[in-house]
Amino acid sequence: MDIQLLLALVLGIATIVVLVLRTRLDAFVALLIAALVTGLVAGQSPLDIVKAITTGFGNTLASIGIVIGLGVAIGKILEVSGAANALALAFLRLFGKGREPWAMGTVGALVSIPVFCDSGYVIMNPLARSIARVKRAGYVTLALALGVGMTLTHHLVPPTPGPLAVTGLLGADLGAVILTGLVFTVLLLPIAVTYAKWMGPKLESSVTEEVREAVYGRAALVGAAEGSHHGSTGTMTDDDAAAPAQEDLPDDPELDLGTPPEGAKPHRVGAFLASLPLLVPLLLIVLNTVTGAIDQNAQGVVGGTYEPSAWVVPFAFIGNPVIALIIGVLLAVYVLLPRWTPRSRVQGWFAEAAASAGLILLITGAGGALGQVLRSSGVGDALAEAIAATALPAFLVPFLVATLVRLAQGSGTVAMITAASVTAPLVGTLGIDPLVAAMACTAGSMILSYFNDSYFWVVTRFTGLEGTAALRGWSGITTAVWAGSIPLLFILNLILG
Repeated sequence: MDIQLLLALVLGIATIVVLVLRTRLDAFVALLIAALVTGLVAGQSPLDIVKAITTGFGNTLASIGIVIGLGVAIGKILEVSGAANALALAFLRLFGKGREPWAMGTVGALVSIPVFCDSGYVIMNPLARSIARVKRAGYVTLALALGVGMTLTHHLVPPTPGPLAVTGLLGADLGAVILTGLVFTVLLLPIAVTYAKWMGPKLESSVTEEVREAVYGRAALVGAAEGSHHGSTGTMTDDDAAAPAQEDLPDDPELDLGTPPEGAKPHRVGAFLASLPLLVPLLLIVLNTVTGAIDQNAQGVVGGTYEPSAWVVPFAFIGNPVIALIIGVLLAVYVLLPRWTPRSRVQGWFAEAAASAGLILLITGAGGALGQVLRSSGVGDALAEAIAATALPAFLVPFLVATLVRLAQGSGTVAMITAASVTAPLVGTLGIDPLVAAMACTAGSMILSYFNDSYFWVVTRFTGLEGTAALRGWSGITTAVWAGSIPLLFILNLILG
């Protein structure tokens, strides 16, 4: 690999680490400065660097910015209406005590098959917060389990775009990839949940005050502070695990809903109605995914670009995440809130949601900007070519290509597609089964989600983790499932090789 490109990568990563951990600069500024350093050391012209930064920032927010804004708005209405608490209680009763991390990991895995994990995490995070609020502990554990559950299927299971493209590039059987990806997910989920349950309690005290108050409420914070003087650990116990009654919840959302007219019944939201603003958008997105996959298969362009047939267009429209979440916002406002809630109060809640989403949007966009600079500088391509030239076991070549490209530029989708593109000509000559090669590309792209990954910032900001706590929690759990996939690939290669 060109020493200049390697130096650009190392200095870019070092810049982020030093600025985030050792200075008063925010991660947003640190990411932009790191993008400048990387581009300059790699030999890009200043104007090209600026163009890459603005392009990466804009492209990232174009795909996720509106979704984050709408998702945060839905979450706010779920919170103030009492719907999130109703869902949390229903979840606790369904899965039973002590199984909440398993529940969140499983739900995350299911949701992320048709939905990008960034969008899915924004949509489902209020549920993790509500369960933690009910239990008065364990938010980090639930948030990590939810996030990595989404990571698993986002990387391993078509029709998520990345695995679908890899399947097409390598000529693997789509059904076999879906089935194998699901098997990998089931086998890796215990690693994810175990890590979350081990690391979550250790990081609970590192959650930012703003997020801690949003999750547990101010009264809970005071109680936690008092408990710490008596040796409280802040972890979940068997006594905590029983679902409390509605009146045991720390907040009474009805206090914020306005003054009901005389004779009106008390406003209560059941679990079914509470689920509609989440469930309907997800079903619409799933419907879009399924109809699109059927249409692509009929046209013989699975994994590639295609022109949707006329019958698919309506599903593609209402199933677009932006349109689906607009529908979710309408359902949240007109189904979950009583008719007597003042318009000014609802608009105030939307303003609060927009304010909380602002920093997340900026940091997410800056992560995309850094990724674009790394791609346009040629670092990703250079890494791929260097690893492909080494004398490794054949099926590990795509795995390591995806691993190093992911480390270089942050996007798992780009990493697995790059690995598939580089290794596709080698599949036949090296005797790699296309299914093994496809799983190697997708599994290798899961490693070490960190500063140059937009999903890193989504998860850590919503979870309230910063600095080394974010690395120990989110970067650690994604690396754990990446490492867990290695023996699975060896077994798969033995079976098919």
